[in-house]
Amino acid sequence: MSVYLDVIWLLNFLFDVFLLLLTASLLKRPKIWYRLLLGGFIGSAIILFLFTPWGPFFSHPAGKVLISVLMIWSAFGFVRFKYFIQNWLMFYFVTFALGGGIIGAHYFMQKDSYLSQGVLITQTTGFGDPITWIFVIIGFPVLWLFSSRRGQDVQVKKLQYHEIVHVTAVFGETILPMTGLIDSGNQLFDPITRTPVMIADTGKLINLLPKPLTDKVMSGDVLKDSPELDDHWQLRMRIIPYRGVGQQNQFLIGLKPDSLTIRTEKETLNVKKAIIGLSSSQLSADGDFTCIVHPQMLQEGSSAHVS
Repeated sequence: MSVYLDVIWLLNFLFDVFLLLLTASLLKRPKIWYRLLLGGFIGSAIILFLFTPWGPFFSHPAGKVLISVLMIWSAFGFVRFKYFIQNWLMFYFVTFALGGGIIGAHYFMQKDSYLSQGVLITQTTGFGDPITWIFVIIGFPVLWLFSSRRGQDVQVKKLQYHEIVHVTAVFGETILPMTGLIDSGNQLFDPITRTPVMIADTGKLINLLPKPLTDKVMSGDVLKDSPELDDHWQLRMRIIPYRGVGQQNQFLIGLKPDSLTIRTEKETLNVKKAIIGLSSSQLSADGDFTCIVHPQMLQEGSSAHVS
């Protein structure tokens, strides 16, 4: 039987590029095609080296590790050590995963394969393993579709970060209905409990909250004197430090709600960890929203069953 070395090399080259492309997709790495092709060429060169005096080295595990290191370095570069190790380990993960898939496909689809001393032996043509060809031919368009769909999902997620939602905070018998803007720029947490803080426009809630509390917030000096409140509100109060752009450390009065729900266009979420930070500033000049929602509240919120 004739062996077409150039075709066998092409098969391995395409398969190596496919592995690198899958690694980049799973880790969301930039896909620079000339680097991926270079990495695939380095990986497939092992087929050529097997017919040279260096064949025993490149068939040894140490030689294969060296080739894989050069492939990852060529395809993704060396930004930092952790970045490189993540790429390298993910490459091995997808390699073993697809390798297991190929072995399984041989088991179910071919009768001319058998195990000899723990090695899978197949009888194939000189054009290479047909099962591997199938993986390459089908895998590339599937991976391309997967990558494009993932990109669309990321864009949708970014749009949701600037979505208007309906927020309801409950404090005993007091209910605060608000219109919220989801803003990824809000990264304010309670420094002690690491609870995400939602910023609310106190001026829009002035008729729903106790007057001593709103007067204190609107005065701008929340540390001077504690507002005279009953235990119902005192137990819910928090002091949240924050720093605005070009400002020194400042403080907000925060309230821990009994329950908080966020209703989007698609679902209603119950948020267990949340603090409402009361701001004296007007958040929206047009009145489009009355609070700024912390994005982590949507990530950690659980879907509510609405009848």
